[in-house]
Amino acid sequence: MSGGTRRDAGLAVLVAQRLALVAEVSALTAEAQRFNQMLSGIQMEVLRLQLEIGKHGGSAELVRDLHDAEASAEAMRQACIESEERIVAIEGKVADVDRALAEATSDIRGDKP
Repeated sequence: MSGGTRRDAGLAVLVAQRLALVAEVSALTAEAQRFNQMLSGIQMEVLRLQLEIGKHGGSAELVRDLHDAEASAEAMRQACIESEERIVAIEGKVADVDRALAEATSDIRGDKP
């Protein structure tokens, strides 16, 4: 295999890695959006329950429902944080691949002396 062919194969691998990572970031971003939407819905339920308790007093059922909704909101907030952390980690991998691509193509662009 000639040097150019090896370089082309190496570039193809890097480009494929980058595409896979970008697809993963896209999927994780969609997941994060769903988590944020669910969190918003849960927060609305918390507000509704708080208003209901304010209007009619805190029956045991309403208080229990409020605590359950608050626990769900906290779990969803944690899911959002974890999703964002995964996105940041994958974006770091994309940056690594971008640096490798830049290095691998610097001679093609004439960046090397």
